[in-house]
Amino acid sequence: MALACAVMAGTGPALAGASGEPLWIGVSGPLTGPSAQYGAQWKKGFDLALDQINGSGGVKGRPLRYVFEDSQNDPRQSIAIAQKFVSDPKIVIELGDFSSPASMAASPIYQRAGLVQFGFTNSHPDFTKGGDFIWSNSISQAEEQPNVADFAVTSLKLKRLAVLHLNTDWGRTSKDLFVKAARERGAEVVATEGYLPEEKDFRSTLVRVREANPDGIILISYYADGAAIARQLKPVGLTQPVVAVGSVYSPKFLELGGEAVNGIHTRANFFPAEPRPEVQGFVAAYRARYNEEPDAFAAYAYDAVLVAHKVIEAGGTDRTAIRDAFARVKDIPSVIFGKATFDPATRRVSGVRNVKLVVKDGAFALWDGSLPAVSN
Repeated sequence: MALACAVMAGTGPALAGASGEPLWIGVSGPLTGPSAQYGAQWKKGFDLALDQINGSGGVKGRPLRYVFEDSQNDPRQSIAIAQKFVSDPKIVIELGDFSSPASMAASPIYQRAGLVQFGFTNSHPDFTKGGDFIWSNSISQAEEQPNVADFAVTSLKLKRLAVLHLNTDWGRTSKDLFVKAARERGAEVVATEGYLPEEKDFRSTLVRVREANPDGIILISYYADGAAIARQLKPVGLTQPVVAVGSVYSPKFLELGGEAVNGIHTRANFFPAEPRPEVQGFVAAYRARYNEEPDAFAAYAYDAVLVAHKVIEAGGTDRTAIRDAFARVKDIPSVIFGKATFDPATRRVSGVRNVKLVVKDGAFALWDGSLPAVSN
C-alpha cells in the first residue's frame, strides 16, 4: 500500500543554534484518517521540543530533525514505513506508531534491521517484548489498569462494575487486565460490553448495562467514543458514577462531551495544573507557541523527542549504540516522569506517576477525595 504522505519538520528558525549535517528521526503515525487528531498533537509536541533542543545547540552542534510518514494508524502502512526507514541510513531512530497493533506489526522489521523503534504511546504489555531494539516510555496497560481499578474500587468504593471497552486489541487487553485487577480488589464485574471504533449509537449496549444493575461504569475508550457514550448514558437511565481510563484525557473530551462528561473520573500521567516544575515549564512554552492548552499526546510527543535527543547524544549516529544508550542514560528530563530512566529488562521507564482527576464544571480538576453519589 502506498504511503499516504510525509511531512518534513524541525527546520524552523530555532535551528540557528545548531549547524552542520542534520540527524534524522523517523516518525510513523497518523496524519490522516480516524486518528489524525493524535498525529496533529504529536507534531506540536515534536516541534516545541526541537525548537528548544536545536536552539540550544542540537546534538553536539548538529540539528535534530524528523520526517513524519503518515501511517493512518494502519498496520499495513506502518509496515511499509518501517521498510522505508530501515533502508534509509540517515534515520537513526524511529518513533511510533500511535496504536500498539500498528507498531507491533512493524516491530519485526525494526528488530531485524537493528533500528530502535521507540513506541511512546504503545501501552500493550507485549510491545517491548518484540526485541532489544523495541523501547517505550508509555505506561504499560499491565500497570495502568490496576491503577484504574484502584481508583474505582479502593478510592471511589464502587463494587458492581460494568465495563465498556473498544473492541480492538488495545481495548480487549485493557479490559481483561482491568477485570482481573477489579476482582482482586473485591469488586464484581456484572457486565462487559465491547464496541467498534466506528460505532455512534450505543443505546442497545447501554440498555444491557442498565439491566445488569451496576453501581459504577468503566470506560475503556478514547476521547471521541468516550464522549459519545457519556452523552447517551442519561437518556437510557444510567446515572451511576463513571471512571474512564486516561486515554480520554484531552480538551476534546470536554468539548465533545459537554455537560454529559461532568462528574466523570479519570487518571492522567499529565495534567497542566500539576505544580511540578517540569509540567509548568512545558505548559508555559506550549501556550506561548500555540495559544492553547496542551493535551497528554502533545506531552508524550515532547517527551519522546527529549528521550531521542539524549540517546542520540550518547550513541551518535550508530543505531546499535543508540539502542545501548537507553540502558545507560539516566534521569532524562521528562514532563510525564519528572526524570526518566529505563529498565533494561522491560525496556520501559521505571516508576509511574499519575494524578486522579474529575470533570467539574466543564474542566478537568484534581479529585478532592469526595465520593460520588451512587444510584442504582
